[in-house]
Amino acid sequence: QVQLVESGGGLVQPGESLRLTCTISPSISIFRDIEWYRQAPGKEREWVAALDRRAGANYADSVKDRFTMSRDNAKSSVYLKMTSLRPEDTAVYYCTAQRPFDKPYWGQGTQVTVAS
Repeated sequence: QVQLVESGGGLVQPGESLRLTCTISPSISIFRDIEWYRQAPGKEREWVAALDRRAGANYADSVKDRFTMSRDNAKSSVYLKMTSLRPEDTAVYYCTAQRPFDKPYWGQGTQVTVAS
């Protein structure tokens, strides 16, 4: 059974950093592309970043040069390193992955709050 579990969220001050983790079972190797989305209160879910194991990473303009996505196959995990956090980055962050001819899988989300 495929399962994605996010962790690492929390409350930080503007300018600080956080690293989110998405752990995938049974194995990250079944997915080529894994993505992060976020949803702020009262707003629609927004794409944040994607990591394709062949093509590399892509980022939304709003997070480019501040967020970095990486992958550790041995730990079956992907990471979202977030630096220079801003109040507008406050949201629930979700990871998602999809195989060809299959439905997308989503984690339960992890809350990130940036406030002074």
